[in-house]
Amino acid sequence: MNLPYSQTLTVEKLSTVFANTSATYKFYWFLSILELVEEGNTKILKRNLFARMISNSWYTVNYFKVSFGKQDLIQDSVKAIMQIENLRINENKNILNTILQTTENPKTIKILNHFDKNVPHWFISSWFSGNRNEIYSLSQDFEHRCLYRLEKNHIEINPMWISYLKSNSKILKDFCFWNLSLFLQKRNLNIPDIPNKISKCITRNSLLKQTNEYWKPVFNELGSIDCIFTNKRLFFDEKKYALDHFIPHAFVSHDLIWNLIPIDKTFNSVKGDKLPSIKDYFEKFYHLQKTAFEIVKIKNPKNRYLEDYLTIFPDLENNDEFDFIRYKETMQPLITIASNNGFSFMKDL
Repeated sequence: MNLPYSQTLTVEKLSTVFANTSATYKFYWFLSILELVEEGNTKILKRNLFARMISNSWYTVNYFKVSFGKQDLIQDSVKAIMQIENLRINENKNILNTILQTTENPKTIKILNHFDKNVPHWFISSWFSGNRNEIYSLSQDFEHRCLYRLEKNHIEINPMWISYLKSNSKILKDFCFWNLSLFLQKRNLNIPDIPNKISKCITRNSLLKQTNEYWKPVFNELGSIDCIFTNKRLFFDEKKYALDHFIPHAFVSHDLIWNLIPIDKTFNSVKGDKLPSIKDYFEKFYHLQKTAFEIVKIKNPKNRYLEDYLTIFPDLENNDEFDFIRYKETMQPLITIASNNGFSFMKDL
């Protein structure tokens, strides 16, 4: 991915900042700079940048549970700060920034200040060679066309770069997310949808269309559906059910119909992002899915949600076999990987 060209700026230096990285620091540092420059800041407190590094990685660590690697301290910092400040996994990003920028808790301040040891000067090491003190000194002279000047408690964006950063912020963010995706994918080979797990907050799409267009005909045909977890009988008009991701949305990061079933609403609020046991629940899940598929296919063969099953059964349009083993062999590895990455099982409830 190439950055926008400039006749006056050393864009080639910026293009190489992520060439040799062993942690995510540079990615989140640059994203934080772009956000604050977009807001009109040119002299930026390091504390505010460190706070943004934490808030920008908050959901990737806490909600999606993506691994940053053993050398990366952002992951540990996010988890520690959540406990120290008594914050929620789904804390609003703006609230997070405010808390981290203003907190007087010495433990949190120490964690944030740790990033000052290497991140600010190593990010601009493409422009200069030398140790920390040398890079700080060399950055003072904007004639080097470096991105910013380093001061003890803040950075100052080079005036030459401000217009470029603002006018190309979308492309620059995409450049950063693209490189971060490549970095994290190498460390999470079996984790699906890495790009959306680093560029989005916890935003869940409404499942109303899946409910009305796919599951409502199933309810109408059967009269009721038994919750596979509680065995409670669910009726469409009573609205005492929720459409649930069998494998948590926080792991699969999609709303494909082959992973969605109606379950008891009260239980759903307790279950959260816990994993179901394949041994205990997959057979019930499979039979409900198979029944629903057969009903919808007969009533509306062109129902768009039937296509979701092609992910598991590529030949399903030409073959009516809704294979139990193949379905299970799709779900079991996903649950195993999710467990290995920190998602706990329902037995822990």
